[in-house]
This record gives sequence, structure tokens and C-alpha cells, in this order.
Amino acid sequence: MDKLKQLYIILIIISVFIVGCSNSNIKNKNQLTNPIEKELNKVQDGKETNKIKDKIDNMTLDEKIGQLLIVGFEGTTIDNNTRYLIENLKVGGVILFQRNIKNIDQVVDLTNGLKDINKNNKAPLFISTDEEGGNISRLPEGYKKLPNAKQIGDLDDLDFSFEFGELLGIRLKSLGINLNYGPVMDINSNPSNPVIGNRAFGNKSKIVTRNGIGVLKGIKSVNVIPSIKHFPGHGDTDMDSHVNLPIINKSLEDIKKLELIPFQRSIEEGIDMVMVAHILFPEIDKNYPSTMSENIINKLLREELGYDGVVISDDLTMGAITKNYSLEDASLKFLEAGGDIILICHGIDNPSKVVEYIKEAVEKNILTIEDIDKKLYRILSLKDKYHLEDNNIEIPNMEEINKKTEKLLNKIK
Repeated sequence: MDKLKQLYIILIIISVFIVGCSNSNIKNKNQLTNPIEKELNKVQDGKETNKIKDKIDNMTLDEKIGQLLIVGFEGTTIDNNTRYLIENLKVGGVILFQRNIKNIDQVVDLTNGLKDINKNNKAPLFISTDEEGGNISRLPEGYKKLPNAKQIGDLDDLDFSFEFGELLGIRLKSLGINLNYGPVMDINSNPSNPVIGNRAFGNKSKIVTRNGIGVLKGIKSVNVIPSIKHFPGHGDTDMDSHVNLPIINKSLEDIKKLELIPFQRSIEEGIDMVMVAHILFPEIDKNYPSTMSENIINKLLREELGYDGVVISDDLTMGAITKNYSLEDASLKFLEAGGDIILICHGIDNPSKVVEYIKEAVEKNILTIEDIDKKLYRILSLKDKYHLEDNNIEIPNMEEINKKTEKLLNKIK
């Protein structure tokens, strides 16, 4: 006991000494880390790593492959098809569209029901949507309309951008949504662009970068996951990738000077998910669009930009893909290129087809179990980082939420 007391006293003295030293050199924030705390954090990180690895080791191949999918479904209630996606395919998440949304009470019932079904699975469910503000909004009536990204960029007030992201996250969280495909980090550099426009914060990299980062930090602050999009940049297109495959004839050096800047800065800020676009950059990869390109995902995003977070595809049932490839081939190619989560927004049978195709690829050793486990580790680490749980939520206090919304909107009137 006496030895324990002595050790305790020594640790206190060391801590006091460290604080004293830190105060004398407060200019460098990186030097303020207490070494004892640092070692404790390492131990904690090790425990988290082991916990996730243990979970992966105890998953079947079907469970592992399911986590690589986020899928759309039909209707405002849960039918047998939707139940099958979660119970049988073990999908990692769902995406909500306007077709799934009627009113506030219904959405809360829906997200609670989805989580209830998933409770027997080994990982909590991503419940996701596209919520950007402006015209790109999936929220039901009752939530006041928010400004679009261009209005935020025109204001160029970083406090406002953060508050906007925070409010966006609060509104999503109130409905049980934990993953948002936004903010848009594209630079609207082509006036003929039919799909980005006022969804972008502006046509200059500085405006897009600082306001986009402000918004994503706000979303993260309320424990909702932001996913920046559309890597490596959808701003200089004259075609809608929902319909056809856009082509951008720029070199890697060209896009480094403009399109990549907001993405690179977001990576430096610790973004956890990046959505890849369906765009062909012939000077970077003449054969495959970004979502299927190892040059763009593995070599550019992961190796050159140093990103090791989750990579999600844009919807692989969009015209840019379906007019040129089979869904199954595109999904496999995306995984081979370095992607983690396949987004399938339409088609009742499509998720089953993709799961079977991936299983065949594993059997043929086109994809290895080790490949899948690496992807799974990134996905489960993200779910763990944001403390995702399949707990039910209550009907939100709309008076409180709309007061916050009104307060924010008054700042741009």
C-alpha cells in the first residue's frame, strides 16, 4: 500500500511539472499533450482496435459483404422486401429519399423500425440521406427551409457556416438519421453545369474550402457523419451523371490546382467519408470513371492525398454507370479500385445480385477475405467512432428546432 501511495505521489509531481513546462511554452499547442495521458490514449486505442478486429473475426462472409452496401428501398413503411435487406442481406445501411418520407412522426417510426430489425445484427445501421439545404432536402414538412450552399458561400461567414452545419445535423439526428451525403465540395467552375450550380459554395477554391469545412465541422459537432462529395470534382462538367457519363479532359496537374483543393483540405481536417463521382478523366484513367478507377481511388485519393477513411460510391444505379456497365461489374470494380461502400439507391433485386457477385469474386480469389476485412475495419471503426447504436428516438421537439432555424435564418436576412 505504501509503495502504491509513493507511486501516486510521483505521478502527481510529474503531472504538475509537465503542466508547468507546458505553460512556459504555450505557443505550440502540440506540446501541451501530457505524456501520461498520451500513453493512456494509446492503450485505449489499442482496446478499440482489438474490439473491432474481434468483431470482424466473428462475422460470416455474408455479414461482412452486407456491411459493404448502403441501399435504397420503396415506401414509407417497412415491407417484406425492406426487412429482407436487413435481416437476410445484413446491409450496412439504408438511404432515405422523398419516396420514404411523408411526415415527421412517420419518419421517426420508420427509422426506429429499421433499427429494431437490425438489433440482431452485429453492427449498427447507417441511416443516411442527402441533405444539403436549398432544393436538395429530404426532410418532411415542419422543418423550415434552409439556404443553399451558394447563399452560404456568398455570405462567407465561417461562424455561420459552422452553425448551418450544426443545425443540419440536429435536424437529421431528430429523425434518426446518422449519415449525411454532404457538404458538396465541388467548385462550380463551369456555367453550363446542369447538376451542381447553387449546390456548390462558389466558383473559387477558397470559398468552397473554408465554408465547406465549416459546414462539415458543424455536422460532426452533433455526432452526425458528413460525407464530402463528389471526388475528385463534379464542378467542371456540362452533363448530369444521373443521366450520362460526364467527361472532363483535365490532367492530374490541372485538377490539383483547382478541383482537388477542397478535398485535400477536408482530408487534412480529418473527414471520415468521401463520396466518389461517376466522371471519366481520360488523362488520369482512359478506361474507367472515377468510381471504378484504381488510379483515382487507390493512387490519388488514398496514396497521394493520404486518405485512409471510408470511400463510398455515388449511386451505382445512375445512368452514368448503367448505360456503360452492369451494376455487378461496376460494384466489383469499385471495391477492387479501393472503395469501401457500394451505394445502390434503386431496384429491389439489385442488392441481392451484387452480394452474390461479390461472393463469387471471393470464391474465385478476385477479391480476398483480407481485402474485405480491411474495408470492413474502416466501416466498423467509423460506426464505432460516432457511437452509432440501434436505439429508438422520441418525436422531436419541433418548436425548439424551428427556433434555432429562425435564429440562423435571421442572420442572412
